[in-house]
Amino acid sequence: MPHVISPSEQCGPPLSCASAAYDGRPGTIAAARDFAAGFLAETQAAGGAAVTAQTVGVVRLVVSELVTNALKHAPGPCWLDLDITGSTLRITAWDTGSALPAVLPHDAGRVGQHGLEIVVALSRRLEIEQQTVGKRIRAYVAL
Repeated sequence: MPHVISPSEQCGPPLSCASAAYDGRPGTIAAARDFAAGFLAETQAAGGAAVTAQTVGVVRLVVSELVTNALKHAPGPCWLDLDITGSTLRITAWDTGSALPAVLPHDAGRVGQHGLEIVVALSRRLEIEQQTVGKRIRAYVAL
């Protein structure tokens, strides 16, 4: 399903970064969640950051929301980068859509459009950047 890019040599031991590209076929969101969980498990097994089951759940949810938004609001592929620095996992989602998403204020009565609200609540920081082609959204999650 995803085209997984091997960790680059700059990641160094223990495994601290990985990337995958997705084309939006059915199962993409689940594959992205599993990719992130697998990355965390491999990193921990290689002697990297210790990761709790709760943290894996948070990361799976953040990845799910970012990839869902990319597939819903942008034509073309989606790219996912995971990068650990110290006690933080940087999750970067890139897509080809030119419209930047808005983080809406909390509204319990609103139906839908809570994805970025969830990401903000679970992350240390969120960055949204326009790119030459598309946009890049980065969420920083505590490990």
